Amino acid sequence: MPRIAEIEGTPNKNALKFILKEPLTWGVTRSFDNAEAAKDDPLAAELFEIDHVTNVFYIDSWITVTQDGEANWQDLAREIADPIRAAPAATEQTEATVSAANAALVNLSPADQIRLERINVLLDEEVRPFLQNDGGDLHVLGLEENVLRIHYQGACGTCPSAITGTLRGIEQMLKAIEPDIHVVAS
Repeated sequence: MPRIAEIEGTPNKNALKFILKEPLTWGVTRSFDNAEAAKDDPLAAELFEIDHVTNVFYIDSWITVTQDGEANWQDLAREIADPIRAAPAATEQTEATVSAANAALVNLSPADQIRLERINVLLDEEVRPFLQNDGGDLHVLGLEENVLRIHYQGACGTCPSAITGTLRGIEQMLKAIEPDIHVVAS
């Protein structure tokens, strides 16, 4: 059962980041934009039962919960803390969940797989640490010719700067290795 080490604000005023002492996953990103999407994830489903919760995102030892802006964070954070503390730690995570998460993007050609690996190395080194520090992340949805489709997660999913400035910055950075790349957020 994870213990909460710290609660941090994020650049998105409607999102809080809960830093845990034990991991919830081992590198598997869990991101949910609504209760229907979260129905098969016990922790996320329970969090969506709390009024005002609009997004749940977690990986490893932190979870970001976004609200609709109508609730007082002090009260809502206390309510959110109970399901987090009751959640199973990553050691209880099934191998099937890890395998399913790693199976994404397997239909790429060998050349595109190499391109995507290079893109992910750059994203892992230069982009994701900053997004994760702010309670979010990005997930690559696809690479089709020169279009990289990404999805912002957690606090970044509803943050206005992620859709504008951050997206342009990511595209400019990737142009160093893929000069004709266009990055599109979905």
